[in-house]
Amino acid sequence: MAVYTGPACRRCRALGVKLFLKGDRCFTDKCAFERRPYPPGKSRNARRKMSSYGLHLAEKQKAKAEYGVLERQFRKYFEEAKRQKGETGANLVVLLERRLDNVVYRSGMASSRREARRLVTHGHIRVNGHKVDIPSYLVRKGDVITVSDKMKAKEEFKRRFEENSRRMSASWINVDLDNVSATFVDMPTRDDVQPPFNENAIVELYSK
Repeated sequence: MAVYTGPACRRCRALGVKLFLKGDRCFTDKCAFERRPYPPGKSRNARRKMSSYGLHLAEKQKAKAEYGVLERQFRKYFEEAKRQKGETGANLVVLLERRLDNVVYRSGMASSRREARRLVTHGHIRVNGHKVDIPSYLVRKGDVITVSDKMKAKEEFKRRFEENSRRMSASWINVDLDNVSATFVDMPTRDDVQPPFNENAIVELYSK
């Protein structure tokens, strides 16, 4: 399973947008993007002029970094979004939001998508009572996400789950703090998600 394993904060600085890739650290004064809001290897006064292609490519890189996917898999999501009815860009956003690791993150069970991916691959996540260890699994409307009994018994996990769920509340996910579970109640819309990238620029890039 291919996944980017390089410095997370460096990606935010290079792309010029805060993607909250480091979880709790991103909400503190230790956040590298807040301390050095300019590209790595450049002085803060350096100017960069990007071409139209470069601007479109940057939007795709933001989306890939945000959801933790590489080019081959991202291209598959785009092709699937193009086959579906409606706007391709909006369909792409919804497909990415339906990833199991993203739903685990959005529900508050993890403080970052990286941490969510680890929970899934290590077998701690259940979908409708069945263990699913594939981060790219697409969650459907009505699916109930829970954790293993081992994780549920940890007081530290439950404490962080409660804190994260308040911070990252999503209208399309219903969180049950008492039972340590989350229900994917409805498909989100593009306006619900408000992604930190321009999905239409990605569509234009792939259409060239």
